[in-house]
Amino acid sequence: MDKMFCYQCQETAKGTGCTSIGVCGKDAETSGLQDLLLHTEKGVAAYSAVFRKNGKAKELLEGKVNRYLINSLFITITNANFDDAAILDEIKAGLKLREELKALATDEEKKEAEKYGADLVNWYYESDEDLIKFSENQSVVGVLRTENEDVRSLRELIMYGLKGLAAYAEHAFNLGKTSEEIFAFVEEALLGTMDDSLTAEQLIALTMKTGEYGVKVMALLDEANTSALGTPEITKVKIGAGKRPGILISGHDLWDLKQLLEQSKDSGVDIYTHSEMLPGHGYPELKKYSHFYGNYGNAWWDQRKDFTNFNGPIVFTTNCIVPPVKNATYKDRVFTTNAAGYPGWKRIKVNADGTKDFSEIIELAKTCQPPVEVESGEITVGFAHNQVLSLADKVVENIKSGAIKRFVVMSGCDGRMSQRHYYTEFAENLPKDTIILTSGCAKFKYNKLNLGDINGIPRVLDAGQCNDSYSWAVVALKLKEVFGLNDINELPLVFNIAWYEQKAVIVLLALLYLGVKNIHLGPTLPGFLSPNVAKVLVENFGIAGITTVEEDLKKFGLYNDSALAIANQETLNEARI
Repeated sequence: MDKMFCYQCQETAKGTGCTSIGVCGKDAETSGLQDLLLHTEKGVAAYSAVFRKNGKAKELLEGKVNRYLINSLFITITNANFDDAAILDEIKAGLKLREELKALATDEEKKEAEKYGADLVNWYYESDEDLIKFSENQSVVGVLRTENEDVRSLRELIMYGLKGLAAYAEHAFNLGKTSEEIFAFVEEALLGTMDDSLTAEQLIALTMKTGEYGVKVMALLDEANTSALGTPEITKVKIGAGKRPGILISGHDLWDLKQLLEQSKDSGVDIYTHSEMLPGHGYPELKKYSHFYGNYGNAWWDQRKDFTNFNGPIVFTTNCIVPPVKNATYKDRVFTTNAAGYPGWKRIKVNADGTKDFSEIIELAKTCQPPVEVESGEITVGFAHNQVLSLADKVVENIKSGAIKRFVVMSGCDGRMSQRHYYTEFAENLPKDTIILTSGCAKFKYNKLNLGDINGIPRVLDAGQCNDSYSWAVVALKLKEVFGLNDINELPLVFNIAWYEQKAVIVLLALLYLGVKNIHLGPTLPGFLSPNVAKVLVENFGIAGITTVEEDLKKFGLYNDSALAIANQETLNEARI
């Protein structure tokens, strides 16, 4: 039997599954413990779902359970947590929580919880060794416990959407924004993946419901971010390096960034964003800090080089962590918080009121050399839905005049695979009457290209982080209204989206729920889609993969007037001469 099985990310081995060590860097033991953590969480949910329905133990649910449900899911997202000790602690915390709930349950409530499996809600192990041994039992806690590949595919599609949803819910939670119906759905979806009575049709319906709640959670997070930090503004961000020591903050949690900026404002240290933290520069409550210097480096997968050059401390608020090489010069100056973790890296102290203490990091930064400048210039961020809609008249005018013929949504993730250079070439070769709508770290494949503008509207509009794909849904629905269309698919929109991990999965499910069709997904289709499930997505939603830049430009009706077409014509003319 294989040591592990995981196929939740785009880079999974051979496009079918990692079976000895993850491409992400997690080993079999970490993979097994993450599987066991999800198994533990489902046991908690079996009781908390009953209590939530009955209006019972509200204090326990709000005080402990809700946070546990989303944090445990977040820990298992690709590249989030490699720390076995931390995962074991989370498993043991879940078992303790489950037993607290069980102690409050009536016999009838216990019976209701046990319908998902008596073992699920009753197993208990005393030692870490026993937990590790149990985690190796893939037939009970692993992905392959579901023998039917179509049922397995749908269950995992729901789980991966749920992981992405949980990540966004946690960011909102950290800003004081929660919703009981979201936690109730998390429980419903978790338990739905354990319910052998559900038919394929019911699992498909639950998948679409996951997309529905994905929209709700992204709207909640949008509200949380803007109410706490202001509405994003169009902002130019420096990509060079200053002369003072710096702290580099990565991940997605904007509230952590706010706290770091406030605590370091008089320290003589500059703050830089990395990868998915780049959009932070557009928020008024963050950009007001004079020492908020700029963005350093590129997407997550290039962090080994970027972190070496940076010289100062690095803060991970979430994924994506790339395990450092053994002789990495930066490994003793990396700190983690929230769901992120790596063996040997320090955890940021959390105060009793939930705030973070960044003092150790700030003091360390003062002893470090300034970052090495590896590039210079500026990039522009802040094109969230409020900013784009403020330009609505100008956008509509340019569409009606023919100056803008098409919008191309190129949201999603970046990654290591060489095939992803496709997205750079695709952006470079788009006709000059097209606008790229982007969000997520996929932007790093083309956000530093000089693509110009259309009558003052930049040809790359960056809405922000991956959850800010919500902005493009808002914009699309508004344009549909302005043009009096019946169907969002009648808009001059093309969807060519890159994916890597589970936050991209919930964005995809959210778009499907909103009725968006003919989405092209790459660089490869998910390995967790069985042939039959893939067929359903193709037939019902027009989901397709990518091919070559030239073929796809032709497929989208974008080849004529493209840079590639012009170059090919010039080559042909030269050959004739």
